[in-house]
Amino acid sequence: MKKGLFISFEGIEGCGKTTQAKRLFKYLVTQGYKCILTQEPGGTGISKKIREILLDKENKKLTPIAELFLYLADRAQHTEEVVLPALKSNKIVITDRSVDSTIAYQGGGREISMETIKTLNQFVTKGITPNITILLDIEPEKGLARIKNKDRMELEKIKFYKKVRKVYLDIANKEPKRVKIINGNLKIEEIELGIRKFIQKQLLK
Repeated sequence: MKKGLFISFEGIEGCGKTTQAKRLFKYLVTQGYKCILTQEPGGTGISKKIREILLDKENKKLTPIAELFLYLADRAQHTEEVVLPALKSNKIVITDRSVDSTIAYQGGGREISMETIKTLNQFVTKGITPNITILLDIEPEKGLARIKNKDRMELEKIKFYKKVRKVYLDIANKEPKRVKIINGNLKIEEIELGIRKFIQKQLLK
């Protein structure tokens, strides 16, 4: 692989994306690839502080617009400090959430203008977006049932997550070459194997 590759994992709460991102990272490292594993929000020191604000259950008064800009601030810092340097060093960047999360959650869930979010995403990422996105799809009821200690973003009503899921699927349908939908209901090992096979094919291109 002569150039960097940007892989994002997406999906609603409880879909298993964090587990699968870690597993893919470990697998690719064993195969000799130079990789980094990161996340949004929280992929840098500054971002960790932003993450605390966003996920704190006590912050019930956080407005949708304020929430949006906190995620964007996190992404701006993450892009500049982590993503761009790694890609310039021809590494594989694996991130747990990226631009699609903001479109799905703040655009779909919070019903903020999609066009505004897309424009802001482009601005804070300097136009850098994932080459490959793994979307772990699962029904909101099943995903939320897997979570024991819920944070602020995991305490919304089912209707919210259904809107989020719909936008994710819309994105996947519009960008089938970038977004690969994986059934999140399968066993962890089955999901992992499916992701491995898919990524291996992409690395050979």
